Amino acid sequence: MSNKINRKDFLKISTAGLSTSLLAGMSLSRPVVAKKRTTQPQPIRLGFVGIGGRGTWHLSAALGIEGVQVPAISEIREDRLENAKNMIEASGRPTPTLYGQGPDGETDFKRMCEEEDLDAVICATSWKWHAPICLAAMNNDKHAACEVPLMLTLEDAWEIVETYEKTGKWASTVLGGFPDVTLLNMIRRGVFGEVLHIEDGYVHDLRFVKNNREREPWRLQHSIDRNGNLYPDHPMRTIMPSMDINHGDRIDFLVSMSSKAVMLNRYAAEQFGPDHPDASRDMNQGDYNASLIRTVNGKMITLNFDTNTPHPRESFRLQGTKGVYQDGADMETIYLEGPSPESHEWESAEPYLEKYEHPMLKNYNPPPRMGGAIEGHGAQMNQTPINWHNLITAINEGIEPYIDTYDSVTSSAVSPVTEASVANKGLPVDFPDFTKGQWKVRTPIFMEA
Repeated sequence: MSNKINRKDFLKISTAGLSTSLLAGMSLSRPVVAKKRTTQPQPIRLGFVGIGGRGTWHLSAALGIEGVQVPAISEIREDRLENAKNMIEASGRPTPTLYGQGPDGETDFKRMCEEEDLDAVICATSWKWHAPICLAAMNNDKHAACEVPLMLTLEDAWEIVETYEKTGKWASTVLGGFPDVTLLNMIRRGVFGEVLHIEDGYVHDLRFVKNNREREPWRLQHSIDRNGNLYPDHPMRTIMPSMDINHGDRIDFLVSMSSKAVMLNRYAAEQFGPDHPDASRDMNQGDYNASLIRTVNGKMITLNFDTNTPHPRESFRLQGTKGVYQDGADMETIYLEGPSPESHEWESAEPYLEKYEHPMLKNYNPPPRMGGAIEGHGAQMNQTPINWHNLITAINEGIEPYIDTYDSVTSSAVSPVTEASVANKGLPVDFPDFTKGQWKVRTPIFMEA
């Protein structure tokens, strides 16, 4: 299936509501096994697993979309399960079947996947359950839309790929957000020449979150047990399409190293006292991790990870053969050799961002949400998020979301590969080719004719 769309046809689309076939056509997605839809739209049946802060946000987003049904929810905490049930009933939908602490403890989601008639399972649990939930869905004739990361180990990565290829049911990190398609439009139109290097990362002070055992009791354990870039997916969602990774290029190898670990102990001592267990507990995760990634075609990525030190949020930098773009803390700046008015001086990127705004964003005007603003941990918005629109479109049209199974697995696999490099004193580690050579012929995503 081609993912190309003629620009003139795109701009003819009515802004009264972006066509579902539009986003479907703009995303590179191999056809998947799907139930035939009649001319009358059929309800989209979603089951939710994990309804904490982020899961509540996704449930609220889904309940604002006409035609979405939520027949079943799974959550190990009774208060969250009850709250989710109340949200679904308040939206005017039937009371869902509840799956909680079942006979197998925390794995009652397996029973939900086995018993319920669902189009897809929405996963927003702690990280260790992401792969098991996706696999349970896929092996029971359901797609899986997951928060990041998709999985934690290369073994799980390969199992997800093999299950997808066997069943035709996809697993996608579409819930993790949407790429910067305006920047992608500038790249595709040659504004920066050939992209040589991108620097980005997840640089976000999470010391309070890690030490809040009530909110996320699992997060600190990853810093205790692991050491690498533990959260690559947010930056990779824009980096990968910007470099056509898995769609004309692929990751060849990487090297990774981490600093010493001192900040989480100091934070615990300052907040809870020097006798608190976390003040002296061994922390494996270095406070700062830097990973250098090289592609087969010679492009380079600098990927940073720092959730332990005091700092503002991260910045983004793209270097091409014709110029450079930087999204800093205060403003977006650009320098293009020739067009920029002053030699080797930054200028505001705002005029370029307006000129090259992706038509997908210009024309994205979905119907008003039902039920008001989205609740939970995420942007409080009154419009359906574009990644959720893409997800529902994919299910309706029988294709994959914009980030398909191979790309989702590749993005999350950066984490275990960096761990292997750190453990071997920064030695290069070859990166798996989950596409098995198909990266050479796969069309770039969001490609216009």
